[in-house]
Amino acid sequence: MAETQTVTSKDGTPIAYEKVGSGPELVLVDGALCYRDFGPSRSLANHLADRFTVYFYDRRGRGGSGDTQPYAVEREYEDLEAVIIAAGGNPFVAGFSSGGALALHAAASGVGMRRIASYEAPYVGLHKVKRQELDYHGQLRQLIAKGDRAGAVAFFMVKMVGAPPFVPLLMRLSPKVWKQLTGVAHTLPYDAAVMGNFEVPRDTLQKITVPTLIMGGGKSKANMAAAVKNTADAIPDSRHESLAGQTHQAKDDVIGPALTEFFASDAEVR
Repeated sequence: MAETQTVTSKDGTPIAYEKVGSGPELVLVDGALCYRDFGPSRSLANHLADRFTVYFYDRRGRGGSGDTQPYAVEREYEDLEAVIIAAGGNPFVAGFSSGGALALHAAASGVGMRRIASYEAPYVGLHKVKRQELDYHGQLRQLIAKGDRAGAVAFFMVKMVGAPPFVPLLMRLSPKVWKQLTGVAHTLPYDAAVMGNFEVPRDTLQKITVPTLIMGGGKSKANMAAAVKNTADAIPDSRHESLAGQTHQAKDDVIGPALTEFFASDAEVR
């Protein structure tokens, strides 16, 4: 297990990270509810360690990182930038789910990176009830404020992201997993803030100037496939790739080669 290291973000928040492997630097950005000890990053980092020096970190409010208030999405850009600086200042970056959206927004805001890859940023839209938009962000914050962490997790997964209602019920059957999910439920409004109205922010994404790979799973739902395509269409000269047989949780031995091929096509790596 790699040693935990800490970098300080611009607002003084400590951000915990680890690095493994050797080769060109690559930073991984987790999605909602994930951190170094829960989610795909550690496994994927180890899978890629024979080709890259992989940095993976706890987003603010999770694991070993701090949670300075008040929260603003821009603070997360600064957190990522701090890790990027620790990684030498010009690494590759790969983000997953809402972490993919965070990485794309950071790139559009001018955070320096060599190339960027995003897997299934969930720009699937927010559902309307009787043609009216509900205050999903407000409801999520209310659930957190009254301490209903389980309710917040279920609300975010089902009402905001569109998972089937049985998904949180199944997760409850694994007490360890459910405890880890609810343990970071207070950060769900952060991911909701990153996603905004869950529609593709075309004007923002058009500002991205680095080579970009937008990926989705071949077995994902139609609305997610549309989100991935629309995201790719919004970014100038981006590359769009569908990973056969994959859902929102892509396997290391499928997404790893896709990332390796895209990053290895960089002229300085060949």
